[in-house]
Amino acid sequence: MNKPIRTVSIFFLLLFLALMATATNNGFVQSSSRNDRPENRRVKEAAYSSQRGAILVGRTPIAESDKVDDEYKYLRSYTSPFLYAPVTGYFSFGSSTGIESSQNQVLSGDDPRLFIGSLIDLLGNKPPSGGSVQLTLDPDAQRAAFDGLAALGDDVEGSVVAIEPSTGKILAMVSLPTFDPNNLATHDFGARDETYQRLLQDDSEPLVNRAIQKRLFPGSTFKIVTAAAALESGQYDGPDDIVPGGPTFQLPQTTGDSGLVDNEGRDCPTDGLTLRKAMEQSCNTTFAQLAIDVGSEEMLRQAEKFGFNSDYLEDLDGQVRSAFPAELTPPEVGQAGFGQFEVQATPLQMAMVAGAIANDGVVMRPYIVDEVQQADFDAQQTEPEELSRAISEDTARTLTEVLVSTVDEGTAEPAQIDGVEVAGKTGTAQRGVAGAAPYGWFVSFAPAGDADVAVAVMIEDAPGQEIAGGRLGGPIAKAVMEAILQ
Repeated sequence: MNKPIRTVSIFFLLLFLALMATATNNGFVQSSSRNDRPENRRVKEAAYSSQRGAILVGRTPIAESDKVDDEYKYLRSYTSPFLYAPVTGYFSFGSSTGIESSQNQVLSGDDPRLFIGSLIDLLGNKPPSGGSVQLTLDPDAQRAAFDGLAALGDDVEGSVVAIEPSTGKILAMVSLPTFDPNNLATHDFGARDETYQRLLQDDSEPLVNRAIQKRLFPGSTFKIVTAAAALESGQYDGPDDIVPGGPTFQLPQTTGDSGLVDNEGRDCPTDGLTLRKAMEQSCNTTFAQLAIDVGSEEMLRQAEKFGFNSDYLEDLDGQVRSAFPAELTPPEVGQAGFGQFEVQATPLQMAMVAGAIANDGVVMRPYIVDEVQQADFDAQQTEPEELSRAISEDTARTLTEVLVSTVDEGTAEPAQIDGVEVAGKTGTAQRGVAGAAPYGWFVSFAPAGDADVAVAVMIEDAPGQEIAGGRLGGPIAKAVMEAILQ
C-alpha cells in the first residue's frame, strides 16, 4: 500500500472511531442525563403515552390508566379521588406527587424488579406495561377516618393516621382539605395549569399531605414521651409511683405569668400524685417537672428513639422530620415536657409513639407499599423492619396501664369501646399566637394488651368548633379502631 492510500485509510479509520465514540457517548453514557433534562419533551411524551400500572387498595384499583382516543393514548384516572388523593398524589405531564412519584419506576415498568416481565413483553413484541402497587391501607379504616374528620365541618384542616404496631403497616392516612387528582391528570393542559395554581395558592393547603408534611406542637400527647423518659431514667418504676404535682409551677429562671405553668383547673394536688393520676388528669405541672428532672439531653435521646429528628418513611415522598430541639435551658425543657416550646410532630410520628408502646417498646419502620405486582408474576411483598427500641418492655407495660386508665377514668374517655380495652391520650396545644384557637390531638391503640391498631388524630383548624383533643379527636380515633377491630 503506497503512502497516500495509507494516509487516507488511517484518516477514515480515525473518523470512524470518533463517530463510534460520539454515538456511544450520546446513546449510553449521557442517555440518562439527557432523558432527565427538563426540556426533553420527547421523554415526557413517551412516559405520558404509556400504560401505567394500577395503585390498589386490597384488590381494588384507586388509580389506573384508561385507554383514550387522543395523541397520548392513556388517561390516568382516580376512583374515590378525595379519599385517597393525599396518598396517591397525581400523575400529570412532566410532574407527579405522592405514590405516583415515589413509585414511578414500578408504575412505569422501569423498576429492575420487573425486568423479567418487561423482557417477556419485549420478546413478545408487546408494549411495556407498568407494575401495580398495592398499598397497606384498610378501606374501612380509611373511610372511617375521612368521614370522622369531614364531619367536623367543610373547612376542617387536619389529619388521621393509623398503623399496625407489630409491623409498621399504615392502615389509614387521611388529610383534609383534599383535592381531585383527576383535574390535574387531564389532557387539557390549560385547565390543568389553572387548577394547579388555584390549589397552590389556597391558604388551606389542599396539596399538602398533613399526615407526613405538617408538623405542629403535639401538646399533651407528648406527655407519653416525657413519661417514658422518666420511667427509663430509673427514678420511677410503676403507674402508682408518686410524681410531682401542684396547681401551678413556676419554671426555673423565670418570674411572672410568662413562666407560670398551670393545669387549667384540673385536679393535680400539691403534695404529689401518682403517675397514673397525672396522666388521667393531664397535669402540665407534673410533666414540666418530670422533664426538668430528666434533663435536656435525656429528653432528646428519648424523643429520638421514637423517631424524632429523623427520616423513616421510605416509600412515600415528602416526609418532614418531627422535631425535638437540642441543648434546651431548664425552662425550655419544662415547656417541652408537655409538648410546647419548639417540640413539633407529624400525625404519623405520634401514631408511631403510640404504636411503639403497644408493640412492647419497639418502633417499626412505617410503610405504605405492601406489594409490587405484575400480571402473571408473583408479587414482591414488603418485609416489616424494626426501626429502634424506644423503651423497655417493663416501661411499655407501665405506660399501657397508665393510658388505659386515661381512657377509663380520665380525659381520653371519648375513645372507649364496649368490650375492648383501649389506651389513649388527649392533647390540646397552644399555637403561641394570642387569641388563636389551639391544635387538637388524640392518640390511642387497641386492644391494649395485644394491639392491632394505633391511631393519631390531629385537628389543625375546625372553624365554628371549640377545639379540644378529646372531644373532637376521641370519637374519630374510636371509629378508626372499630373499623379495624370489627
